[in-house]
Formats: sequence, C-alpha cells, structure tokens
Amino acid sequence: MTRRTAPLWAAFLLVHVLTAWLGWVYPSQPMGDVVLVYEPWSTSALTGGTIMGITEPWVYPQLALVPMLIVKALSLPLVATMGALGAYLVAWAVLVTLLDAVALWFLIGGRPSAPRRAAAWFWTAALLLLGPIALYRLDAVTVPLAIIGGLLLLRHPVVATTLLTVGAWIKIWPGALVLAAVVAARGRLKILLAAAGASAGIVVVLFLLGADQHLFAFLSQQTGRGLQVEAVAATPYLWAARAGHASVGYSFEILTFQVEGYGVPFVSDILTPIMLLTVGAITGLAAVKSARGGSFGRLFPPLALSLVTALIVTNKVGSPQFQTWLIAPLVLWFVYDRTRARVPAALVLVLCGLTCLIYPLTYDALLRTEFVPVLLLTARNVLLIVLLVIGIRSIVRVPIPSRR
Repeated sequence: MTRRTAPLWAAFLLVHVLTAWLGWVYPSQPMGDVVLVYEPWSTSALTGGTIMGITEPWVYPQLALVPMLIVKALSLPLVATMGALGAYLVAWAVLVTLLDAVALWFLIGGRPSAPRRAAAWFWTAALLLLGPIALYRLDAVTVPLAIIGGLLLLRHPVVATTLLTVGAWIKIWPGALVLAAVVAARGRLKILLAAAGASAGIVVVLFLLGADQHLFAFLSQQTGRGLQVEAVAATPYLWAARAGHASVGYSFEILTFQVEGYGVPFVSDILTPIMLLTVGAITGLAAVKSARGGSFGRLFPPLALSLVTALIVTNKVGSPQFQTWLIAPLVLWFVYDRTRARVPAALVLVLCGLTCLIYPLTYDALLRTEFVPVLLLTARNVLLIVLLVIGIRSIVRVPIPSRR
C-alpha cells in the first residue's frame, strides 16, 4: 500500500461497511434473498435435506451453492450471539468484502498506474451508488472473479479463463467475458480449451455427486418465467398498468413480481431468441474487427460491456443486482483503454444510482405503479439501451491497421 492507494483502500472498505449497514435499515428487504433463500438452501444441503441443483432442479448453476455453504460455515461462530439469520447476513457481507479486497489488490497492488486507480475509484463509486443490492446478492460473488479473470487474460489466459468459467457456473453472466476473450484475444484457442476443460471438470464432479438429471436445469428453469416488473421489456406494461390496461402480480413459483397484460406471454417468449440473435450479432461484428487486426485493448472492453448489457436489455428478468454485471467490464475498460471508458463509466454510475432509487427505496410504490418510480425505472431502462448502443458503437470504431 502506497500513499496514493491508501485513501483508495480506506474509501473502498468504508463503502463496503456503509453499504452492508444500509442493508439493515433500507426498506423492502434488500437482504431478503440472503436470509430467505440462500440460508435455507445452505442449511438444507448441510443437514441431509434437498441439495439444490443436485437432487432438485435449480435456477442457478450448481456452483452457486458453494459460496452459500462457505458463508454458512463462516456464520457458525456468530450464531450464539446473533442468531442464525443475523450471523448469516454478517458472514455474507464479510465474504463479499474479502473477495472484493482480493480483486482490488490485483487491480492496484504495488504501484498502480493512473488508469488502474481510476478503475478502482469507479468501482468504489458504483458500489456506493448501487447500495446494499451490490453486496447482498449472489452476483456480488462473481464480480471480483470477473475482474481478476479479466486482468489476467493477457499474461495468464488459462488461469484467467478458469476463474471466469467458475464464475459462469455460479451466475451465467461471466461467460460473456469468456466469449469476448475468445473473439478479441490472439490466443483464443488456449482460452477456448481452458473454458472447455474447466467446464468438463465441473460437469464430471457434479455428475459424480448425482446431479446428472438436473445438470443443466438452470437453463430450462428460465424458459417458463414471465416478464419481471423491472425488465426493460416490461416498461410499457407499467405505463399501461397506470392507465388500467395491465397489472402487476406476484409469482409464488419463482418468488418475484411480474407484469400481467395483453401480449405478455408472447413478449416473454420472444425475448430469449432476441437475446441469442443480439449476442450473435455483436459477436459477429467483433469477430470481423478481430480478424481484420483490431487490438485486444480496443476491442475486448466494449465487446465485454456490449455482451453483458445485451444480456440485461433482452432479459425477461430485470433484477436490480444485474447492474453489478456492468462493473467488471468498465473496470477492465479503464485498465485497457482509459480515455474511452469515461462516458460509459459515467452512464453506469447513473444507472447504479437510479437502480438504488428504484430498489429498495421506492420499490413498494413501483409495485403500485406510482408515477415517480415508474418514471425512474423508465429512465434506467432507456439508459441501459443507450449503454448498449455506446458499446456497439465503440466496437464499430475499433481501428483496423492499414496493410501495405
């Protein structure tokens, strides 16, 4: 730690403490998933009950259970003084903070460059603006894995790809960074083989544990979902609900609020094909740039951001923690190409702030389709589309070296 990085470390840790504390005081249970879902799942797995993803189908890839079990183990010494749920919450915040601190060390350890310090300050600001949802969700575990993996891609591609692949087996989104690396890096074969090898190893272990019937249930479990209230495609239905032509209902099957109205099943059904087409088109555009000599530093960051943003914009789910997915590509963009990272970084900070205003601060009013939260959500979702356009435009603008 140097004089230049000491204030950064202090701010980073302070923001984690503040954000963890705010989870206890903000409305709408921003820590709800941790205590209402993760803790019971981990307890069941350790006490001979259902093991999600192994004995029962699950919406998450199977490695998602690993951090939940680690937190359960960390919480045991605190149970006597805080109770099982309180201890689990504290242990969850501690685990995420430790993982983030490790990733920050990879980012600014030693004598970091100005771009790396800027990336760290951006990350700190994003956490502060996004609030408790940045810590108290499973996605928070994958962000530091994605950052470390992205930082190691050029020097240690096998290690980096393995980390990103593990992250994708916790929550799918880090797989977008693997895809971006395969397209943008010169050593794409090594990256592809590392991803395939890591996935094969994980599948073998899961098969031996008895997950053969539910190995890829996390893919099929998503197909039958409705249109979640915060999804980009749900925005028109919220305005229709204000006019009395649609409504918001609760799905007890997947424990989330969804919009209900004319054409909702159709919109929900076509979003997955639209997602695949969008991701394919972005990948194809970047592949052309890479084949024509586009550099990794100019191509990889906007490609990673565009792919991740496309997963959010075209998703039938619109969970607030999805905004954490945007942090890793922007941190890496600062490192590889600081000048062009500024505009999308500013937009992501605005998105984080708007998301916190929506959830948890005005979420109850949003479910009643009141004007202000619906307007805030509309602005957030429009800006997500703008961010996607900026990312794609940056790919288009990647320079191609002249050949004489």
